[in-house]
Amino acid sequence: MASMPASGGPGLGLTCVLTLIFTVLLQSLCMAVTYVYLTNELKQLQDKYSKNGIACLLNEDVSSWDPSDEESLSNPCLQVKWQLRKMILRTFEETISTVPEKQRSLLQARDKLPQRVAAHITGTHRRSSLLPTLSSKSGKALGQKINTWESSRRGHSFLNNLHLRNGELVIQKTGLYYIYSQTYFRFQEPEDSLKRVSREENRRRNKQMVQYIYKVTSYPDPILLMKSARNSCWSKDSEYGLYSIYQGGIFELKEEDKIFVSVTNENMIDMDQEASFFGAFLIG
Repeated sequence: MASMPASGGPGLGLTCVLTLIFTVLLQSLCMAVTYVYLTNELKQLQDKYSKNGIACLLNEDVSSWDPSDEESLSNPCLQVKWQLRKMILRTFEETISTVPEKQRSLLQARDKLPQRVAAHITGTHRRSSLLPTLSSKSGKALGQKINTWESSRRGHSFLNNLHLRNGELVIQKTGLYYIYSQTYFRFQEPEDSLKRVSREENRRRNKQMVQYIYKVTSYPDPILLMKSARNSCWSKDSEYGLYSIYQGGIFELKEEDKIFVSVTNENMIDMDQEASFFGAFLIG
């Protein structure tokens, strides 16, 4: 009787150990299954909410939003979309309202840029170069106005922010201008022996060559700005004579003022583009 507990002891202890191990394994398995289940559920919930959020932004009609409707107030998707729409509209209106201001700023900046105001017109061999014009005040000026200049950018001529009208440069911008002109006088003796008498008379008579630069304003008569003269008598043995007169100066001109050149002995003028020219440019 006393030996039975000793023989049954090891069997009971082994049973307890196995039971404990089984319990631990079962708990571990339950925890693993629970973890996997919960992870899967969370992922499904995240996908669901993500899809719902995208669907809200893409498919929900914001026109159904009514601020006075309780259902609209309780719908977070409509609230977000309504706020986004207001923000976009406000940004668009602010951008549109600043466009004219930006355009005005660009125009003002462009107006501040220095503009080249200059003209250089050259002689031309047209027959009408020295004909007077009835629409000008040049009839009250000394000499005969040079009526036609070359200004079509052929050769050396050009016009920038100045107009040419009836031989007159028309000022477009008020300011100080440097005005210059050169005329080329060329006199050739006749070769015909029948004209020897008149040739001798021409030799005895002095050739007065004068160049005038006038300004035309609202004043009734043109205003003389510059005058340069040359008085020459050719020798008996010379067949021809060549002289050029150049003058230039700085003058204040106003918008719509006009300037022109007139000369004496117009039949002696050689309107070669490199020798006879007229121009002006703004200096301040």
